[in-house]
Amino acid sequence: MLKDFLYNLGAWNWFIAAVVLIVLELIVPGVHFLWFGLAAIIVGGVALVSGIAWQWQVIIFAVLAVAMVFLVRRYANSAGMRSDTPDLNVRGAQYIGRIVVVSDAIRQGRGKVRVGDTVWHAEGEDAAVGARVKVVGVDGTALVVERVDADA
Repeated sequence: MLKDFLYNLGAWNWFIAAVVLIVLELIVPGVHFLWFGLAAIIVGGVALVSGIAWQWQVIIFAVLAVAMVFLVRRYANSAGMRSDTPDLNVRGAQYIGRIVVVSDAIRQGRGKVRVGDTVWHAEGEDAAVGARVKVVGVDGTALVVERVDADA
């Protein structure tokens, strides 16, 4: 009975499958089912227009689904995208090259520096309170600094 029902729906099975896959895409985090849903919509359209056998419909769906996954992975690769603000989420890296003032003396390689209205942990050569240092790197949440000559 269910077999006859599904067989009589024909191409509409693909549209139903597409809706189910797209709803799953909305529920499950990530972009996993969207491409299969789009492949199902295309196969449903082809089946409506041409009336091809269900075996060919399944083959077309499989080929389209795999092709869409590979195309999307190739052209929508977020790792290859360049940002105009690459240090946006690495706040300390934004300060590299900046001259700051020591607020807690740097002794035995550790101290604190003031950057604007924020105090940061600092690592570098020893420096007295009030000394000017240059940020040369970031180590976790600490700024790596080096002394600035009095002439500079």
